[in-house]
Amino acid sequence: MKQIFTLENRVALVTGAAQGIGNAIATKLADGGMKVAIVDINQDQAQAAAEVIKGNGGEAIGVACDVSDEKSIAAAVEQIAGHFGQLDVVVNCAGILSSAKIPDVQRGEWDKILAVNLSGTFFMIQKALPYLEKSSCARIINIGSNAGRMGGYENSQSYTASKGGVIAITMGIARQLAPKGITVNAVCPGTTESKMSAKYDEESMKRLLSRIPMGRLGKPEDSAAAVAFLASEEAGFITGLMLDVNGGMYMG
Repeated sequence: MKQIFTLENRVALVTGAAQGIGNAIATKLADGGMKVAIVDINQDQAQAAAEVIKGNGGEAIGVACDVSDEKSIAAAVEQIAGHFGQLDVVVNCAGILSSAKIPDVQRGEWDKILAVNLSGTFFMIQKALPYLEKSSCARIINIGSNAGRMGGYENSQSYTASKGGVIAITMGIARQLAPKGITVNAVCPGTTESKMSAKYDEESMKRLLSRIPMGRLGKPEDSAAAVAFLASEEAGFITGLMLDVNGGMYMG
């Protein structure tokens, strides 16, 4: 059966891909025929995730990278491009979640969350750009958040600020790279089933569910499907988009 969206013959780098949404994204892209680099701070988990994809007939490698460190980012991008001979798609999914209340936010937490979620996204794009410019079908897809769109209900303001920043740079970079034919978009999930969301206490989770019109948390596969569409050849005239995947929690 012919696939609706074309993903084959390209290479994708996905950060935070050893688990959760990132892993679902990497798996979805690999299932569609992309070669995938599983990028994660934990080398063993990254390699294990790559082995699962290979076991299912895909092509993948695991690469260790601390996205809060520019040198680590540069080394990872060079390794991936060297291994596959090209780089066509970058998906920035690595992130840290916090639910600390305003009086409890410490400067160290603030700086770390922005370093991973926001700075990591920007510098991954920066380091990958020379390779993306050589691609005939380059895509950058950032994972934002419902919190960045409307302010988080239960998230710490460090997380909200980081994801708001991701949304802002997505639009700014999209404008600057459009003349090069590189699309830049963001997928903004609502609260999604993951190890991060499992940290919410029972009362917080009840409040969150009451605000979601569809009455459930998102699944990693929901966001992965959105990313796969934006990564496809057919999405070549879409850029600067914030694609909300949140069960109706935010409509704007």
